Amino acid sequence: MRLNQCHLLMRQTLSGDNIMETDVGRNVTVWMRGADVPAQSGLTENTQADVCIVGAGIAGLTTAYMLTREGKSVVVLDDGVIAGGETVHTTAHLSNANDDRYHELERMHGEQGARLAAQSHTAAIDRIEQIVREEEIDCDFARLDGYLFVPEGESKDVLDDELKAAHRAGLTGVEKVERAPLESFDTGAALKFPQQGQFHIIKYMAGLADAVKRNRGRIYTGTHVNKIKGGKSARVETDNGHTVTAGSIVVATNTPVNDLVAIHTKQAPYRTYVIGARIPRGSVPTILLWDTPDPYHYVRLQAMRGDGGGGAEYDVLIVGGEDHKTGQTDDYDGPYARLEAWTRERFPSVESIEYRWSGQVMEPVDGLAYIGRNPLDADNVFIATGDSGHGMTHGTIAGMLLTDLILGRRNEWESLYDPSRKPLGAPVEFAQENLNVAAQYTDLVTGGDVSSVDEIALDSGAVMRRGLSKIALYRDERGTVYQRSAICTHLGCVVAWNDTEKSWDCPCHGSRFDKKDGHVLNGPAISALAAVDE
Repeated sequence: MRLNQCHLLMRQTLSGDNIMETDVGRNVTVWMRGADVPAQSGLTENTQADVCIVGAGIAGLTTAYMLTREGKSVVVLDDGVIAGGETVHTTAHLSNANDDRYHELERMHGEQGARLAAQSHTAAIDRIEQIVREEEIDCDFARLDGYLFVPEGESKDVLDDELKAAHRAGLTGVEKVERAPLESFDTGAALKFPQQGQFHIIKYMAGLADAVKRNRGRIYTGTHVNKIKGGKSARVETDNGHTVTAGSIVVATNTPVNDLVAIHTKQAPYRTYVIGARIPRGSVPTILLWDTPDPYHYVRLQAMRGDGGGGAEYDVLIVGGEDHKTGQTDDYDGPYARLEAWTRERFPSVESIEYRWSGQVMEPVDGLAYIGRNPLDADNVFIATGDSGHGMTHGTIAGMLLTDLILGRRNEWESLYDPSRKPLGAPVEFAQENLNVAAQYTDLVTGGDVSSVDEIALDSGAVMRRGLSKIALYRDERGTVYQRSAICTHLGCVVAWNDTEKSWDCPCHGSRFDKKDGHVLNGPAISALAAVDE
């Protein structure tokens, strides 16, 4: 139930210049200002490669980078542009302070599992730093300390439990301090996690893409995949009729678009919210900050530079939290208001709120990502999903682990992140999430949100029952009405209107669709909402 990222459409102009524009309300991230990703063309012919990767986010491009470094031929496909999905919606924390806590990971995965989790996330930060240095990527990478604190009035025992568990997991540098180094408010006792990190994700992804291309990797954007088939004749088919044949396939699409059920019963989609507040330079120290409630809050700084590459003009305080299940709320503005109130109370130097966005986080029931061979599929189809609020490090772990698996090398993280693992350590969480999904199907037999199109406000949407069918109706600023089937093309749930991002969201497994033509914004659905008769 944490952050890393909502789907924003990022488009390329006809001139080839790369711009980012939102089709989903006010979902504007801090990374969209002052940085571009390199423009790529779409796939225009059949081709082949050692590995075909679906998804050009951090997991997909990191895997492509590492495989091309090993001499493998790689093709990357994405229906948007590089980093155009959940990656651009991250807050770009680089942390080994697992937000499900190490004492909980011990309960679910054992002491050795918690140790491997700490080791892998630490290694991911180190690998990002190595890539930045070797590829000379100017992306504001920095090492810094992170602090975990408990809100006033809550028991501090969790800090002692977590300190002991972190030490058992090998993070012996973690220490308990009297407070985080903030003047604006007293956090009380906190755990200090040293050697964490942060960076500018779009600058990093641009550099990573350039490195992949220098290594003869091929990246095709604006190319929607509609079929993935593993086995001896493994191939990826696209909407434009072209095919990539490959020895191995990696599906790195935030949530697998090649699965109907296998993974989706073991993870749940959550929306998480972020604001970017303008503050004077130096008014808040450069640290990472997290608190312990559920949903929790997370905080970092990003320096904003003047035009022409000048020095930092001001800082942006990035604050996130207020998570909820995707498609399961009627209060889309409330999270932003609560985040602003929380932030202004603790950081009085806030001058204005410059950015607000949300992201989709896939929360596995046992706290760790699913990275490896896809369950119930051919041995040469691999997935990376379940970021659990650590998309930057989980995505990098995916690149490291999947490269080893594809090359036939042993990796001690394989079992920990195995997508086929059973949620034996989290039976209650597993049952609760699946009961929640089952309850959403009752919407199939209920009435609609409205009984007439006239009830729908301009630039808004609602579901209406029409006989035995449910119709998703969007009414634009001029009053023109667009209608699609309200039935999600993944597993048949009824979609819900997201009034902040102006999209249709599935409350079962998190698929998201465009307000007008119903094309897919976020998997696991791979097909658009069906057309209906006028």
